[in-house]
Amino acid sequence: MEDLMNDRIFDGPVFVKQGTGMVQEIGCLEDALEFLYEWPKKRRGPIYHTALRACQRAFDSDYPLSCAKQAFAGFAKSANILEDLSAPIPWMIYNSGRSGGVTA
Repeated sequence: MEDLMNDRIFDGPVFVKQGTGMVQEIGCLEDALEFLYEWPKKRRGPIYHTALRACQRAFDSDYPLSCAKQAFAGFAKSANILEDLSAPIPWMIYNSGRSGGVTA
């Protein structure tokens, strides 16, 4: 059973913004499906349904996991909740101390 679970882990996570301003990591097929099932019914459109079908097919068959991830990311982008964390967040940027600051 564990091998089956490992087959459903994305090659890299998709980050989505939640209504609370928090960012949620979607790292596997189960996370994506849970997120989609909880998505408000009034906000579900064709791109949502495409992503849901892709994730369900990947869960139920040998449909490529990469395609399900891509469909989920496409949905997140269309819903304007996709968060690109490949670029450093300003507070995460390392400051070597050479510019600015106070000298001793």
